[in-house]
Amino acid sequence: MADPMSQELLVRRFLDYASYNTQSSENSESCPSTPNQLELGRHLVNELRALGAKDACLDENGYVTATIPDNGAPEAPVLGLIAHLDTSPDAPGGPVKARLVRTYDGGDIVLNEKENIVLSPTDYPELLRYRCGDILVTDGTTLLGADDKAGVTAIVSAAEYLLHHPEIRHGKIRIGITPDEEIGRGTSHFDVASFGADFAYTVDGGAIGGMEYENFNAANATITIKGRSSHTGDAKGKMKNAVGIAAEFQQMLPAGEKPEFTERYEGFFHVAHVTATTEEAEIMILVRDFDRDGFARRKALLQQIADFLNVKYGEGTVTVDSHDVYYNMKEKITLVPQLVTLADEAMRKVGVTPVHAPIRGGTDGAVLTYRGLPCPNLFSGGENYHSRFEYLPVYSLQKAAETVLQIMQDAAEWER
Repeated sequence: MADPMSQELLVRRFLDYASYNTQSSENSESCPSTPNQLELGRHLVNELRALGAKDACLDENGYVTATIPDNGAPEAPVLGLIAHLDTSPDAPGGPVKARLVRTYDGGDIVLNEKENIVLSPTDYPELLRYRCGDILVTDGTTLLGADDKAGVTAIVSAAEYLLHHPEIRHGKIRIGITPDEEIGRGTSHFDVASFGADFAYTVDGGAIGGMEYENFNAANATITIKGRSSHTGDAKGKMKNAVGIAAEFQQMLPAGEKPEFTERYEGFFHVAHVTATTEEAEIMILVRDFDRDGFARRKALLQQIADFLNVKYGEGTVTVDSHDVYYNMKEKITLVPQLVTLADEAMRKVGVTPVHAPIRGGTDGAVLTYRGLPCPNLFSGGENYHSRFEYLPVYSLQKAAETVLQIMQDAAEWER
């Protein structure tokens, strides 16, 4: 029987999944937001059933779930493994034309000669880590889809290995593949109770070794500005230009606290979208901070700016509507540190050095953690996500699958 953990079969499985254009869409209210996600979901259900997984099904919202029954470890906690079907709308989604760069030599990779699209270590120095290995790339016209089809590949391949090796003792394992993660709806219809896991990992990280259990606290704020129009020739004392007030609001945000100037544990304000006319303007701002108190201060600052401008231009000129999106899972994961230890030890057993770094974003795992399912994030191996310069070192994909398999085995040694 062919080894599903071999690089050859991992690449074959990944390319199969990548052939489905499952780009999600913020402009759709349906779930899933695009029909091709259902197509890949049906494909995965058929594949999981053929491999011997139990209860494999696809629900009306595009969620794939399946079970690997326990094999000699009934007292072990139920382990969940989660990835997502969709790819990002930030770059063209397909059709993906992938190719394998054999034994990368450390130079430029010409993705598309006709359009002069080059993946270069000059722009992406991380490439040099993968010299002498094979790398999956695109033709430069679309993203690759390793986020998160590499994660799906790792989970399904590890499941296949376990199902074909009944001599390996393990507890009950639940698999969950979700839609629409990239547009923030991956957990919208995720039923934690029915999933039935005691803890889980999302396999949705980036470069090899990543073990993530810290992420931003996140809020999205909409600033609405009411102006007053007047003929420009007779505007003095009458016009209240919402365009100018919107610009003034933005200029009152801390100058260096923007995504392009921050890193690691530094929070930010990101003015993501502005629409404006003389009579009305709207600003959409992302508010991010790792620290809960700092998060509260940032949201308060938006209201303080609005209050100042309302004194200057009249009450009701500026309103702030802010809602929290997700929170830093570290607050919950520190209560179950064994989840971090389990993943770290599994990586070391397969020859990978764990790398703990904060996620400058959020994951489905953060949302699920606050809904009662502790859920750190594991690497899936890819780099340059959400970009036509995305690539996937095959060795990293293999180690992601091996890490998942090792966790499946090691979790059997725990007791509930």
